[in-house]
Amino acid sequence: MQRTRETPQGGVVSPLLANLFLHYTFDVWMARNYPKAPWCRYADDGLVHCKSVKEAEAIRAALELRFAECGLEMHPTKTKIVYCKDGTRKRTYPQTEFTFLGYTFRPRMVKNAKRNSLFVSFTPAVSSAALKAMRQRTRRLNYRNRTDLSLPDIARLHNPILRGWLEYYGRFCPSALYPVFRHFNKTLVAWAMRKYKRFKGHKVRASLFLEDISEKRPQLFVHWKRGMAGAFA
Repeated sequence: MQRTRETPQGGVVSPLLANLFLHYTFDVWMARNYPKAPWCRYADDGLVHCKSVKEAEAIRAALELRFAECGLEMHPTKTKIVYCKDGTRKRTYPQTEFTFLGYTFRPRMVKNAKRNSLFVSFTPAVSSAALKAMRQRTRRLNYRNRTDLSLPDIARLHNPILRGWLEYYGRFCPSALYPVFRHFNKTLVAWAMRKYKRFKGHKVRASLFLEDISEKRPQLFVHWKRGMAGAFA
């Protein structure tokens, strides 16, 4: 059947057309109507930073009308007003966090290196959904059962993946990636227990074996080299 309107979901041209349409619907409109409100957009996800709840509510209402004029609708549950709560903004609101491009922005305890003190800041870190997806990818690669591979083989295969995660998600609060590195290290422990007879049924021995390698050859894996080896047990 010949298509006369719309594009198929997953089609190659769909993201391009969506970006072109949203550039007209959202980007140009925001720049013209709210030049003092900082905003950003990636594909169909966008953020607008407002100075007050009143301004946020006004812009949201205006955007709903704008989208309707263009035959679009903002997501009814994902579209929300979030209060950027921190050490100085202490009021109480129902929404104090949001996730954007794999990062969750919320109040966190951070350290002031110059003053050597802790304070609450509204900052980003890798989201729990992104952490889950990274662990799932490691599981799918099934290294724990690949006894045909050596440790350098696994490093060659997985280092590009680890490097990509670190370069993207490690830009803000890199310590939030520790659960991913620990999961990968535990995968290596399971691999060692299957590959070497002397470690079969001896998780502690296998953990100490890999911990020793991480200290002697930290350049083997990206996170080891960056001082983020983490735990093996």
